[in-house]
Amino acid sequence: MNILIAGGSGFLGSALVQSLAQDGHRIFVLTRRAPQNPSQIHWDGKTTAGGWVDRLSEMDAVINLTGYGLDHWPWTRRQKGRFLDSRVLPGRALAAAIQASARRPRVFIQASGINHYGLRNDSLADESTPPAGDFLAQLTVAWENATQPIEELGVRRVVIRTAVVLARRGGMFPLMALPVRLFAGGRFGDGKQAVPWIHIDDYVGAVKFLLQNENAHGPFNLIAPTPTSNAEFMRIIARELKRPYWLHLPAFLLRIPLGEMSVLLTEGSYAQPKRLLELGYTFRFPALADAVRDLFN
Repeated sequence: MNILIAGGSGFLGSALVQSLAQDGHRIFVLTRRAPQNPSQIHWDGKTTAGGWVDRLSEMDAVINLTGYGLDHWPWTRRQKGRFLDSRVLPGRALAAAIQASARRPRVFIQASGINHYGLRNDSLADESTPPAGDFLAQLTVAWENATQPIEELGVRRVVIRTAVVLARRGGMFPLMALPVRLFAGGRFGDGKQAVPWIHIDDYVGAVKFLLQNENAHGPFNLIAPTPTSNAEFMRIIARELKRPYWLHLPAFLLRIPLGEMSVLLTEGSYAQPKRLLELGYTFRFPALADAVRDLFN
């Protein structure tokens, strides 16, 4: 297939590009920078200006991974605006371009976040659980809605509500493991909050599975099937690194330097990959201990 990826130069996009190319697909990446090779296509990430729209008629699939990382601090009003614009504007541009395209892709994959279900919940959320009302949840709603009109054009659209992706390099896992490496590991807050996670191999595997499966449409939770608390998450890292698990950080101490951003560490909803499992995807790393052992080894 000819596959166009917006956000293909980031942490997750790079992993997808490499794996899809190894499978024999022709990969093209939308970039705001000057193209360095024929596989890169320039766009501004906001409008349909430029020649990139004409290239859409060549594509069998489009994957939209655009979105400014939530790990950028501090969460000022301006920063929140950047979080929103970097998700909504590229999505709207892609939807408008597909509508104007002479030949439309067969499938469109839209990134979203597992924060769709709120900071904390009383039950195990699945894809039918409604969105929460907090900032992170409503950010995912706007993110998903930006490309919803594509479905009316007859294009199969898949929404991937992705948990924290664990990888050896890149992403949040090296930073999450750093306190443990420095003999200062412990839970954050009361430790009861969920740490929604998925191994990088399963993230890539699930995206490719949904890309190829004609029965896949609508939202899918990309999260490991084993619910994991923050306390358990940090304890398993400590055990694998043979480090102590003792320095527990109260939530208020994290709020002092991080402000609202501290919810990424002190809050988290429990969710399950119900639709992904029902469709037949088999996780390579369903349990955290195996995933962490693989990443450290």
